Parts: sequence; structure tokens; C-alpha cells
Amino acid sequence: MKPSRNLLLVLCSMLALGFLYYSSGRITLRGWGHKSCNHVGRFLYDKQGFLLKLDGILPLELMFKYGNLSEGACKPGFAAAKMTAIYPKFIKLAPMFLDPNYKRFSRIGDYSPPFGIKSQEKIIDILLSATKNYGLGEELDSLSCKTCIIVGNGGILANRSLGQRIDEFDVVIRLNEAPVKGFEKDVGSKTTMRVTYPEGAIQKTERYESESLFVLSAFKALDFKWLRHMVFNQKLRSTDGFWKSVAKHVPREPSDIRILNPYFIQEASFKLIGLPRNNGQMGRGNIPTLGTVAITMALHNCDEVAVAGFGYNMSTPHAPLHYYEKIRMSAIRESWTHNISKEKEFLMKLVKAGVIQDWTNGICGAGC
Repeated sequence: MKPSRNLLLVLCSMLALGFLYYSSGRITLRGWGHKSCNHVGRFLYDKQGFLLKLDGILPLELMFKYGNLSEGACKPGFAAAKMTAIYPKFIKLAPMFLDPNYKRFSRIGDYSPPFGIKSQEKIIDILLSATKNYGLGEELDSLSCKTCIIVGNGGILANRSLGQRIDEFDVVIRLNEAPVKGFEKDVGSKTTMRVTYPEGAIQKTERYESESLFVLSAFKALDFKWLRHMVFNQKLRSTDGFWKSVAKHVPREPSDIRILNPYFIQEASFKLIGLPRNNGQMGRGNIPTLGTVAITMALHNCDEVAVAGFGYNMSTPHAPLHYYEKIRMSAIRESWTHNISKEKEFLMKLVKAGVIQDWTNGICGAGC
């Protein structure tokens, strides 16, 4: 009987230790403070609510969930699980695009563009009634696990020969007018969606892909009016109010046009990066770059997330800013709306923790 009693004591001790470990982990996933360095259970968090110690090692519960998957297999829920592990406030539910039920998301109804849809409901309803489609498409929407890559426009993509690997992803997200034709070896040929705004959209219709979704990221009320002209193929009579020339025609059927959920701009700016709220209005240094907005969108809607062509290296002002043109890195210093240094801090957290994979190593360089 004595050996049995000893064995029972050992088992009870192990169960108790396991319970304590699990409990401390669960506490960590539920709470955080607002001081610059916060203690929650046995962990420390920064003022934004991110875990301070980021090493990319899977938490025990995620090791059990993903450890036995075959190499290269898509990991269901992986990006959101890792994001939650380092940022307990993360809530996955947030659709990519606006649909007719968008008013159920109170978080976007309280803010004007770019952080919400306040005062734009009427024109949004008109647009959504015309597009009639609000997802990625039947084939992609039916996938139980989706891999996504956001292809940035950075000069770091040049001569990397990543095109074939990029095309292997289920969803390939491109930004603004970054070209594909002539650069396939480095950036791939596949485009699932192109996220942009009027001033960033491709202006030469022949440069559009034959098949891809056109996704508007609205930064001002005027952007919705511009999209209405594009959807209904109406002539744009004036470009007053835009900060540079805009596309006059988008060669897409209404069914291939989407409106990005503005919650991703709001979340990236106020919560994840910690930019100034400015009473919910666009102001100096409080707008995330479109690339970071796309990453935020992917964290909510993709199971695995990778990036390529990201990273601004301010120590090399004469390096090419984009892979397709001769503008130099120093040009980004003139940006009025972005805070590149704070944004980089956020992206580095994602890379260090293994939430996203950076294929061109431009976000961290040697710092991760």
C-alpha cells in the first residue's frame, strides 16, 4: 500500500503544479494594466499591453496544438493564437470587408474616416448594394485554413527571387500601385487583392491584373464618393480635395470591389502602435501605413501570416524606397501622417514573437 500512496502523492503534486501553471497562464490572457511596465501573474507587459519578453517560443498549450502537424501544413488559427499569447487584448472577430450588417460593429460607428464610418452610412449602403459580394470569393472563403502574405513595396524585394514562394500562398495581398508585370521573379504573379485609396490606385488601366479584388481603404469621406464613381462607372469631374492625382477609372466589375473594414486602421493606430488619438481625427503622425493596416487585417482573418518587402532603413537614405522606382529612402522622412519609428517597434514585436514571418528580413534586420 505504501508505494501506491507515494505514487498517488506524486500524481497529486504534478496535477497541482500543472493547475498553477495553467491558471497563471490564463490570468495572463485576461488582464493588463496601463503603466509602462505591468505585472500580470508572472509576466511583464509594456504600456500597449504586449508581453515584454518576446522569444518566439510556443507556449505549452500551442506546442500541444501545433507540434504534431506535418512540416509545411497550414496551422489553423496559428497567427491569432500567437498574437493573443503576446497581446491578451486581441479579439479575432473582425471581418476583412464591410458587408450590409456593418452597423453591428459599434467600434467603427463612433469614428469618422479613416478610423470609422460615421456620417458615411448612406453612401456605404449604396456601394454595398451595388457590389453584392463581401468576401474573398467562394473558393477561398471555404478553406478551413488560409495562408496569407502581404507583399510590401520596399526596395528590399529587388533581386531576392521570391516570386515563386509568394505565389504559393492562398492569399496574396498587394498595396497601391506596386506593379507585378516585369517583376514576377521577385514579387510573384498572383494577386488576390490590391488594397489602396484614390491617390494610391493604379491610374493606367492596362496595369491592372486580369483577376483580383479591388479593396478601398478609405482615409477621408471624399474617398467613398470617389469609389461611387468607380463602381457606377461615372465620369470624375473634379479632383478637388485629393492630395495628388487619382485614378479616373478602375477596370473592375462591382462584384470585384470591396471596402476595407476601417476597424483595422483604428486598431493599428490607437491600440497596437499607440499613436495619438487626436479626438478620432486624422492628424500628424497618427495614421499607420497601409502595409501595417493590411497586416492587422490579416491577423484577424488568416491562419498564417507572412510579409515581404517591408522595412524602412533610415540609416541608408540613398537606398531605393520601392522595388519599382528610383525614389530614395530619405523621402519617407517627409511623411506628415506616419510615425515610422513607432510603427517599426510594433512590427518588430510581431516578428520577434513569431506572429508573422518576414521573408526579406527588413523589419528587424539584425535586431531580432
